[in-house]
Amino acid sequence: MAEPSAATQSHSISSSSFGAEPSAPGGGGSPGACPALGTKSCSSSCAVHDLIFWRDVKKTGFVFGTTLIMLLSLAAFSVISVVSYLILALLSVTISFRIYKSVIQAVQKSEEGHPFKAYLDVDITLSSEAFHNYMNAAMVHINRALKLIIRLFLVEDLVDSLKLAVFMWLMTYVGAVFNGITLLILAELLIFSVPIVYEKYKTQIDHYVGIARDQTKSIVEKIQAKLPGIAKKKAE
Repeated sequence: MAEPSAATQSHSISSSSFGAEPSAPGGGGSPGACPALGTKSCSSSCAVHDLIFWRDVKKTGFVFGTTLIMLLSLAAFSVISVVSYLILALLSVTISFRIYKSVIQAVQKSEEGHPFKAYLDVDITLSSEAFHNYMNAAMVHINRALKLIIRLFLVEDLVDSLKLAVFMWLMTYVGAVFNGITLLILAELLIFSVPIVYEKYKTQIDHYVGIARDQTKSIVEKIQAKLPGIAKKKAE
C-alpha cells in the first residue's frame, strides 16, 4: 500500500507545480525557465523566451541585428524606400541564384530542376479553422482592452484614471524628445538586454524592486485614504 500512496503524493506535487503561476520579474522561480504546457501558444512563447534570453547566440544575433538595421533605416529613410530596397535586395539574391543554377545545370547537363522547388511545394495556406482560432484569440484581447478603456475613461476607479492621466502627461514630454522610431529602437535594445541582465542579477534586482513596490503601495494607500469616496468604497 506504500507504493500507491507515494504515486498519489507525486501526482499531487506535480499538479501543484504546474498549477503555479509563471514566474515574473520580481517573483519567484528562475527567469530562464520556460513552462512546458504542451500547447502551440506555449511553444511560440518559449521560442520568443529563448530568443530574448540569447539561448542561441547566432539566431538571436541575426534577429537583433536585422531588426535594428531595419529600424535605423526607417529612421533615416521613408518606409516606401526601405521596403523597396529590401524587396530589390531579396529579388537580386533569388534571381542571381536562379540564373547561376540554370547555367550550372546547362554546363553539367543535369536535370536538378528548379532550385527553389522544395520551397515552392510548401503548403502555406491558412485553413478556416486556424483563421477562426486566431480571430477568437484576438477577440479575447480586444474585448479585454475595450473594457479596460471604458473603465479608465469613465472613471470607475479614480486612482487608476489618475494613474493614466499622469502617465499620459509624462508621455507628452517623451514625445517632445523622441519620435516613434526612436522609441522602437530603444524598446528593442531593452528587450534584448534587460532579460539577460535580470537573469544574472536577479537577487539584487528583486530586492530593490520589492523596496520600490512597498513604497509605491504605501503612497497609493495614503492617496486613496485622502480621496473622497475611495475610503468609503474600500470599507464596503
